Amino acid sequence: MRKEDVSSKLVVSNDEFFITAPAPCPYLAGRKERKVFSYLNGPAAPGINSALSERGFRRSQNIIYLPACDTCSACTPVRIVAPGFELSKSRRRTLKRNSDLIRRLRPPRATGEQFSILRAYLDERHAAGGMADMTVLDFASMVEETAVDTMMVEYWGQDEHGEEILVACALTDRLADGLSMVYSFFDPDLDNRSLGAFMVIDHVALALELGLSYVYLGYWVDGSPKMDYKKRFGPLERLGRQGWSTFDPA
Repeated sequence: MRKEDVSSKLVVSNDEFFITAPAPCPYLAGRKERKVFSYLNGPAAPGINSALSERGFRRSQNIIYLPACDTCSACTPVRIVAPGFELSKSRRRTLKRNSDLIRRLRPPRATGEQFSILRAYLDERHAAGGMADMTVLDFASMVEETAVDTMMVEYWGQDEHGEEILVACALTDRLADGLSMVYSFFDPDLDNRSLGAFMVIDHVALALELGLSYVYLGYWVDGSPKMDYKKRFGPLERLGRQGWSTFDPA
């Protein structure tokens, strides 16, 4: 695949692909990243999203992309093998801490409650990240600008007065063979619940309920502390030149 400027395009199997100009890598200091990307629109979008996700792409709104860096291959697509997932003592403790929560599957519609949690999450956990300045309109675009089979997975608990409150969310795509966790966030004041880990574990359960085999976690980046959590959710597979294979990054 030939690399060109962002204004140029790549044509692969009649689909148009583009490549970005070099930009600072958000995961590894001092490195530059480039991405091959295409647009998802029209009735074929869900099938294209599934097919390209299986080939290591990730979705953001109506764009699907793949790292295409000139001198680095640290980004490794990984997925959980749901049927082989076992509940260790640690995972059981996480489930027990959150046994009071209710999971609700919602259509991709942004709400004020979701944005309030996202805003608190970004301010607490990612104040210097690329999404730090996200507005409610940006959030609505992230959730609602999609032509694929996606949903907002909400987790509800109760406050001290017994009133229902939203505590965590995951924007999740349904693929032909699995679920893809596009972006998840939670109330940072509830850090003792381990909500990030809980959502991953619960997505494995949801995948099995839906008869799906995998939970796609995006990229594990060797050398990036912010991506290190993904290696805790084995059994994992990674995508290499020969296809998907068992992966143990420990």
